[in-house]
Amino acid sequence: MTELIRLLTRAQKLLRTASDDAMSRHGVRVGQNLVLEVLWETDGLTPGELAARLHVTTPTVVNTATRMESAGLLVRRRDPADGRLVRLHLTPKALAARQPIEEARRRLAEHATATLTEDERRHMRSALEKIIERMTESPPDLGDA
Repeated sequence: MTELIRLLTRAQKLLRTASDDAMSRHGVRVGQNLVLEVLWETDGLTPGELAARLHVTTPTVVNTATRMESAGLLVRRRDPADGRLVRLHLTPKALAARQPIEEARRRLAEHATATLTEDERRHMRSALEKIIERMTESPPDLGDA
C-alpha cells in the first residue's frame, strides 16, 4: 500500500509542475486557477464562501487573494448591504485568462491520461473521489507514527 502513496505523490508532483508551468504563462499560479474557476462561475463571493467551496480555510483564501490582488487578478470590495463583509471580484485580466487557462487545463488532462482507456479514466476518477471523501471524513490517526 505504501507503493500507492509513492505513486500518488509522484503523479501529483509531476502534474503540479506541469500545471504551474501552464498557468504561469497566463500570470496565474497553481492554486489560483482553482480560485478563478469558482469566481468565474460566481463572482463576488466572500473569502469564507470561497473557502467553503474549495474545502480550504478562510485564511488560505485571504492569503491567496492578497497575492492575486497584487497580480491584478482580483479586487476586494465592501459588500454594499453589509459593510463588514468583503467580496472578491475578478478583474478584466482574470476574465480574459479564462479561455486560455481552461484550454491549458484540458490539454494537460488529455496529455496526462492519453494512455488510459475511457474505462480506466472512469475508474481512476471514482477511486480518487473515494480517497478524497475518505480522507476528508475520517483523517487517519497516525498515533506516534
